[in-house]
Amino acid sequence: MFVMMLIVVGGLFLLAMSCRVVVSTGLTEAGVRADFFESLDTTTTYWQDLSTRLPSTTKKETYGFLGSIPQMREWGSGRLAKGIRSETYDIESQEYEATIAVDRKEIEDDQTGQIRLRIQEMAGYAATHKDYLIEQLLANGESAGFHAYDGVPFFNASHESGKSGAQSNLLTYSATDADNPTQAEFRAALTQAIAAMIAYKDESGQPKRVTPAGLVCVVPPTMLFTALEAINLQLVGTGAIGAAALQNNVIQNAARVIALPGLTDASKWYLLKADVPIRSFIFQDRLPIEFQAVAEGSEDAFRKGTFLYGVRARYRMTYGYWQYAVRTDFT
Repeated sequence: MFVMMLIVVGGLFLLAMSCRVVVSTGLTEAGVRADFFESLDTTTTYWQDLSTRLPSTTKKETYGFLGSIPQMREWGSGRLAKGIRSETYDIESQEYEATIAVDRKEIEDDQTGQIRLRIQEMAGYAATHKDYLIEQLLANGESAGFHAYDGVPFFNASHESGKSGAQSNLLTYSATDADNPTQAEFRAALTQAIAAMIAYKDESGQPKRVTPAGLVCVVPPTMLFTALEAINLQLVGTGAIGAAALQNNVIQNAARVIALPGLTDASKWYLLKADVPIRSFIFQDRLPIEFQAVAEGSEDAFRKGTFLYGVRARYRMTYGYWQYAVRTDFT
């Protein structure tokens, strides 16, 4: 902006021109917010398929319905209402945040959009955070403190409710190399896991009647291509002269395959059922992700020359039905 100034020097009027510079960073809060949410919405995530979203309106939610749905019965003398079991599950929402601080000079000198790229990257981490939480629940599911609604670790050999008897979702399968199973070994282990899931009983001692559909194999990255080939190939076998001929793959397309980078144990993988109302994981959604900027015009920008960009949300990822999750460890 140019400002005209009238200066008197020795009785003469001189017209001087002063230049007042207003520096614009070009990073408006509205523009950065749009970048953030566009990246958030376009990031590939898996938690939507693996968990059941339940909205929350309080600090803590109590889940007493798990395992309490009765089978159909003859009418007989009338209805027989079934109450909620004593197995309750109290889950408190947690608060999460991520913030980056950017020096004003860094923004003024930015010619390549690096700041926006960092904000978009932060959006990617925010989007995949729920996947990370599922990774942690899977990896720690055999440990004390990571328990299902029945009070024992989520992956356990002694799940029992009512008349169900002891049941296990903690399987093993012998492999030539536990950290590098073959396609044939993975197919056999998958067959074993599906059979176990179908056989689980409810608290009345009746089969849960799980169908072999909507299945997802969640594997560590090192097992990804073995699992994909084991499930997706139409023909299997060696095909070598003198060996058994190639045969149809009876479990072709029996399950989707997802690799989660946080699964670091190369011998363990998980079979989940993802087409049921209450899945293996419950996403307790208290407050969605919000984006805030403390930037141009803020006190921090004026006093410290620092711009802040951050995200915040309140939610919790926890366990649902253990009957829809089987862990297999190659040994």
